[in-house]
Amino acid sequence: MKKRVLSILLAMSIACGVLSLAGCGGSGGRITLNVYNWGEYIDTSVLADFEKETGVKVNYTTYASNEEMYAKVSSGAASYDVVIPSDYMIGKMIEEDMLAELDFANIPNYQYIGEDYKGLQYDPENKYSVPYTWGTTVVIYNKNAVDPADVADKSVDLLWNEKYKDQILMFDNPRDAFALAQAKLGYSFNSTDPEEWKAAAELLKQQKPLVQEYVMDQVFDKMEMGEAAIAAYYAGDALIIQDEQDESVDIDYYIPKEGANMFVDAMCVLKNTQHKAQAEAFINFMCRTDVAVKTANQIGYATPHTEAKKLLDPSITSNTVVYADSATLANTEVFLNLTPEIGKLQSELWTDIKKD
Repeated sequence: MKKRVLSILLAMSIACGVLSLAGCGGSGGRITLNVYNWGEYIDTSVLADFEKETGVKVNYTTYASNEEMYAKVSSGAASYDVVIPSDYMIGKMIEEDMLAELDFANIPNYQYIGEDYKGLQYDPENKYSVPYTWGTTVVIYNKNAVDPADVADKSVDLLWNEKYKDQILMFDNPRDAFALAQAKLGYSFNSTDPEEWKAAAELLKQQKPLVQEYVMDQVFDKMEMGEAAIAAYYAGDALIIQDEQDESVDIDYYIPKEGANMFVDAMCVLKNTQHKAQAEAFINFMCRTDVAVKTANQIGYATPHTEAKKLLDPSITSNTVVYADSATLANTEVFLNLTPEIGKLQSELWTDIKKD
């Protein structure tokens, strides 16, 4: 999420005779850009700023998981221009020819994205995506409801601790849920061994009687109000939950010692868009330094934007859970797009776990 540059608007104003991205297209009508993003994942004031500066209207809607986004986009149930998937889902969408190659002449603010977040395996040639945020999965807990001895070793085992039956919230998406079980078993999150996936599924079945609910964005209210004691979620959201917690709650969080997923969420343009230049202008706007700072402050996630990071409060960037250091990241793993066979197996196992 970050910036935009006047040169783009000036070039289009010359071609279209107006200083606005919305003025091209023949009919003179206002262009609407459909943006599909995770919930709780933007400072909505920047959408109004983009509309004011460009004349392009933004229709902004949200989803709770990569799988939900993919199902809706691939089904053709709705038409979107910009989506913000995670790394492995970007790889899948590239393989299925769902994403447009970006014209980086329209995204000059891409220069501010750190090199550590470019050339990654899901988009090795940096053709289809612009990093938006990054982070890790974490275990979140209420210190007023969890015995300090049970979190002293910072283990994923807390999510399987029978002492907290009906007080545990679990990811309601298969990739993140399986990764926690795989970490506990010492398996790769990208395993190609069907037996390892089945073993992880058995572990999730053992956990199921302890789980109060499988959640995504519902985790905010439940943890902030003390309706649950423990949750698995994302580091950036843990920071927000901590900031908005009820006075009766004392939230803390950690990256499990067994390992965690390190993810990059990135902005992409769908191949069937009718407004590619406007979509790229939106991505460029989100990569503008002031917008990137506002975004990082609002959503709590780590920014890949080098200049924005310098302007954030040091209390944020020194948080070694949100901005994990190299030693911690060495014990994380990035999700890769699964083979069709393993993807199908994961889906079947997840359906079996969630049934009844």
